[in-house]
Amino acid sequence: MTEHSFLACKEDEGERIDKFLSQKITDISRSAIANLIEKESLSVNGTIQNKKYKVKCGDQISFVIPDPVEYTVTAENIPLDIIYEDNDLLVVNKPKGMVVHPAPGNYSGTLVNALLYHCKESLSGINGVLRPGIVHRIDKNTSGLLIVAKNDFSHNALAEQIKEHSFKREYEAVVYGNITENGTVDAPIGRSKKDRKKMCITYENSKNAVTHYEVIENFGSFTHIKCILETGRTHQIRVHMASISHPVAGDDVYGPKKVITKLKGQCLHARVIGFVHPRSGEYMEFNSHLPEYFKKFLLELQKIK
Repeated sequence: MTEHSFLACKEDEGERIDKFLSQKITDISRSAIANLIEKESLSVNGTIQNKKYKVKCGDQISFVIPDPVEYTVTAENIPLDIIYEDNDLLVVNKPKGMVVHPAPGNYSGTLVNALLYHCKESLSGINGVLRPGIVHRIDKNTSGLLIVAKNDFSHNALAEQIKEHSFKREYEAVVYGNITENGTVDAPIGRSKKDRKKMCITYENSKNAVTHYEVIENFGSFTHIKCILETGRTHQIRVHMASISHPVAGDDVYGPKKVITKLKGQCLHARVIGFVHPRSGEYMEFNSHLPEYFKKFLLELQKIK
């Protein structure tokens, strides 16, 4: 671990902190600095700050660069439900319970382990050895469609579409409560200070997040909805729906303490993705069927309606 300390002077006043640091530390890129800032490697006057912080004269700035860690991710012959594939990308239907990429405690059995076996060397390297090809992700206990980039050209083009909100993502969920009208939740999401594993609605160190929801079927105590994402923040649908007192059924993090254990996680499925193909310029859209756990739960709700 390397710690850099700086004392800001008058000429630094008003400079964005990520730009300030990139001028002081020249052996890593500004984007790499920004990524480390998001991981809370920056403090100013003893307080964690985000990359948009504007430097003030007299600021005591501390920036920590962790030592590089070498990971080896093993290719594993795990069956994949591939909806579409060409030389630039593939669309995978991820089952509930599968982790997308390796992380402490989960270095095998992930989608990335399976992709390394299926694609061999043909995966983009932009997100590093732990997340090759992963342009966006969905939670372990969320099922549904994911796009994977086979090269950096495709990865950059798809990531730009996500950034510009032109990448279509529609989910279906069963939530608690009686929703009678369509609506929108527009509330920024950031990491919870009380529990670093959870996200929350906050205006401090957060990112804007917008979720539109539409009623598909009402069961009284539960509602089957479609969620259309403008943004793709961590746990976005789960946090947003819980914030309006309609948490996702089966969610053991943001839902009620008495969890519907038979669902084995939240009843949330990434059903539709649509994007412009990076190379051909053609708009493509894919739709996956609701998985068995989801359909079974809907049938149970229809019987008691």
